[in-house]
Formats: sequence, structure tokens, C-alpha cells
Amino acid sequence: MRHRGPAAALTAVLVAALLTSGAAQAQDDGFYTPPSPLPAGRGGDVIRHEKMDFYLDKDKKEKVPGSAQRVMYRSSDAHGQPVAVTGVVLTPSRPWTGPGERPLVAWASGTQGLADQCAPSRKANDGTDLEAKNIAKLMERGYGVALTDYQGLGTPGNHTYVIRAAEGHAVLDSARAAQRLREAGLPEHGPVAIAGYSQGGGASAAAAELAGEYAADLDIKGAYAGAPPADLDAAARHLDGTYAMALVGYAIVGLEAADPRVNLQPALNEKGKKFFAEIVRQCAKDSIRKYAFQRSKNYTIDGRPVADYMTEEPWLSVLNDQRLGNRRPPVPTLVMHSRLDDMVAYQQGRQMARDWCALGATVQFRTMITPTHVLGKKAATPYAFDWLQDRFEGKPPRSNCGDF
Repeated sequence: MRHRGPAAALTAVLVAALLTSGAAQAQDDGFYTPPSPLPAGRGGDVIRHEKMDFYLDKDKKEKVPGSAQRVMYRSSDAHGQPVAVTGVVLTPSRPWTGPGERPLVAWASGTQGLADQCAPSRKANDGTDLEAKNIAKLMERGYGVALTDYQGLGTPGNHTYVIRAAEGHAVLDSARAAQRLREAGLPEHGPVAIAGYSQGGGASAAAAELAGEYAADLDIKGAYAGAPPADLDAAARHLDGTYAMALVGYAIVGLEAADPRVNLQPALNEKGKKFFAEIVRQCAKDSIRKYAFQRSKNYTIDGRPVADYMTEEPWLSVLNDQRLGNRRPPVPTLVMHSRLDDMVAYQQGRQMARDWCALGATVQFRTMITPTHVLGKKAATPYAFDWLQDRFEGKPPRSNCGDF
């Protein structure tokens, strides 16, 4: 049996402080049920919208500095098929005083969970969204914000967690939806930036890679990717047996939801089947608490860890397609990662940035030494926001390719 030392216990407390609880089941008033069939249109077309309250605290005493609209918009899944995705469009009350038109940040959320009640647009109304403070800071700078729920989070079907194309499409289409939503009052063709950390860092990176082919109509000035899980095989091996072992299960659920070729269910024992049945009904805080320091080999019939299955087909081909770094982002990028990240290994972010450099991309990579994944986010955010501001002000981006 593996015992938790002081450092592991501290890390678990820090993660619990960041992640939000999903104990209460979400009430669906019909907003999250897509029309069938989906209306014809383009990626980013708004299907429906409504005003909402976006709170910064559980007591609902403070709201974001501006207005919020819950939206359902058209996007594409990992295979290019149309799908409905929900999210939030936020318009700051503060006027934009910088050059040109008001900018828009497509903010990609970090891990919230797999259950529908974990969707950012649902949690925002409860004052429990883990990105709320950062969103408020962006709005205080005068930026509009588009926040996606991603595919299957809030809407029917399992969440395609950390699936490259599905998340990249959802992020890019959230920006289009924000610009097309007349009630938001945001410029229709204004400057855009993409940003996110952890799962959101991977989604931002994926959106940056896809921007040229999928969303050439967007005027994207840059993309920030913090601590991106760029290699899912490496991530699974790193997380198995740690305090965040549940995220290995999250990734398996995402892969199975996105691609019918992969199916781990026949290899699971009863304990494993129970594990997967539970995590799809939970938010991240609950999953991490319950399954901390468990090992996936205890969930399979033959006692093999799930990472071993990933070395075989069809898993191998599917995972190779998810890898970030194989496609050149056509926009300037900032990648930040801590050497002391205990959840997403530092090498993943650095290798992705190196791969982008080899493809000729404009990349600034910054190494941090902040302990833990959670504190790394707090340390990276101020620099990342200033970097976004520089892009919106038209300052030339710097690249340090070859120096890391």
C-alpha cells in the first residue's frame, strides 16, 4: 500500500482548494438539450442564448464586472461532424481604451469534471466556477471573454476530455459565437487571443494548431498554453498511482467518447467498472478525493495498468493523433510550465514547444520553478495576461526557440 507523505497531503489540499465540488445535481430547464436536428449553419453560429448571472463567490455577493450570456453554439467534434456546445459570453462594463476594437479572449477552462453539473456555464451561476477570478481579471482589462463548456460537458453525451480536435474546435467556435452574438455588443471582426492552463492549456494549444485551417476568419493575435497535457500516454503513466489518478480515468472516458475504435470496458474488473461508472457522474474535486493514490492495474482483469493498453492498437494510433506539437501554430504562442509541476510533467510542455519551434512557429517558452500544478497556475497567470496585452497592443512577439 502506498502511503501519503506530507508533500502529497499538501498537494491534495491545494488541489481541493482549487477544484470545485459537484455534489449538487444540475437542473436542466431544457437549455442544454440541443435541437434535433441541429439547424444548418457554420461553426460558431449561435443556436440559443439567454442572460445569466455569473458569480465570483458561493455566497453570490459579487458578480463579474459586466454582463453574461449563456450560449449554445454550433461546433465540430473530433471527426468534423456538427455538434452543439454550450458556454458563456461575457462583456465587460469597462470601456476599451486600448488601440483598435475591443479584444476578445477565448478562455479554455481547466479540469472541472465529467458530469454535466460541472460545466463552467452551470458553475458560473453557482459562484463555483474555478476560472471565475481569472475571467474577472480579463474583463477588468476591458476584454470580452468567451468561455466554452467543451463537447459533452453540460450537453448530452460524455465529455471528450483532452481530445485535441474536439477541444480546439470548441474553443475557436466559442470566439466566433461571441463575435456573432449581437446582444454581447462585441466587435464582429475584432482581435482575438486564446488562453488556458492545464486541460485548458492543452485546449488552447490545440486551438492554436488548428487556427489556420479551421478558423482563418478569426483575427487571432496569439495563444497562451499553460502546463499543457501534450502527450496523453506520458500523462497516464505519470498520474497513475498519484493523488490525481482519477484524471487517468477522465482521459479514457474522453478517448472512448471521441473514437469508437477504443474501448477499455472488456478489460475491466468489477472494481474498474465501478470506478468508470462513478467518475462520469462526478466533478473533479470529488473524483480526486475518492480515488487518490489508486492504481489502474487494480481495475483490470489481467492486472495490467491502463498505460500498457495504450501501447497496442487501436489505442496507439488514436493516442498519436492526440499528441500536441505535430502541427505548426500559425499564431504567436506562449508556453509556460513549472519544473516542479506534480500533475502535468514539465517535459510535456517543453517538448511541445520544441516541436513547434522545429516546425517554424513563433514560440516563447518560460520555465517556472513554482511547486505544484496548482500554484504554477497562479504564478503563470500575471505574466500570461501581460503577454496577451502586448499582443493586443501590436507589440512584436519574441521567440526563444533554441534556448530551452
